[in-house]
Parts: sequence; C-alpha cells; structure tokens
Amino acid sequence: MGPPFFDGMTMTDKAANLPYRPCVGVMLINAEGLIFAGRRIDGAPEAWQMPQGGIDEGEKPGQAALRELWEETGVTADLVEKLGKVHGWVKYDLPPELLGKVWGGKYRGQKQKWFLYRFNGQDDQIQIATEHPEFAEWKWISADEMLAAIVPFKRAVYEEVIRSFRAWLA
Repeated sequence: MGPPFFDGMTMTDKAANLPYRPCVGVMLINAEGLIFAGRRIDGAPEAWQMPQGGIDEGEKPGQAALRELWEETGVTADLVEKLGKVHGWVKYDLPPELLGKVWGGKYRGQKQKWFLYRFNGQDDQIQIATEHPEFAEWKWISADEMLAAIVPFKRAVYEEVIRSFRAWLA
C-alpha cells in the first residue's frame, strides 16, 4: 500500500466515502433568551461554541443531550426545561486540514440532533471545570454574537439552529 495521496483517490474522494459522526448539540438559554457559549479549551482563543458531543452506543439523542450538557457544563437535568428540538439531522463537513486528524479519521463530519433547553438555575451552578473539561471560560451571548464566534465550518449549522429556535432568543 503506497502513501495515502498516491493511491488514486484524493482526500475529498476519501471523505465522500466516510460516514458522519452521530452527535447532539445543546442550545442552553437563560431567562433573558441569551445563549450559553463556551470557549474551547483546545482551540484558538476565540473558538466559542455551544455544548455538543457524540451519541454513545444504545443511547437516545435526548439522553445524549442531557449527558453532554452535564459533562461539559455541570448543569443537571433538574436545572433545565426542554423547549424544543430541531427536526432531522443537521450536518457539517470537516475542513480539509482536519480530515483524517480528528475522531481517528473515521468520519467526514458530524450529523447532529439539536435540543433547546432553558436554564432555570443560578449562574454559579454552571461548572465548566469538569472531570474532562472542554471549555476554558463561558458567557451568555446573543444569537448574532454566537454566529460571529463559531468556527466558519460550523456556521451554517448554527444559522439553522438559531433560525429553528429564534422565537425563544433575545
């Protein structure tokens, strides 16, 4: 077997044959309709996003959403109220520079089920210093600020999620 770029397939061709990683995303809003945004601990200084992550084997998307929310923010199910979800999957492809590098090179991107929850707790109940922290800091921001802060390859997903949940946002 020769080097990967000399076997007749481009990286784009290979990516087209890879599946999407099944994931969930959580838009957590406060009483004012502002969105929880966390700055990634492993990313660029301005790489902010909402909680998201993979769906474990045998797990339902709604269960995964609450688990990911807890794992990334310390927010437990009793502190939130489910307001809605995006129907169907929302997908994004990884940019070429990340293909083959993340998730063991097994996926071309993610397909996500998005859920909207209202946070009914106090800000001091949000604890991002979890066992496996994903965020270095967090803040409440508007939808426009969220769109400006997300990495470009996820922007279309965030636009769709914000459009779906617009009625609840500040």
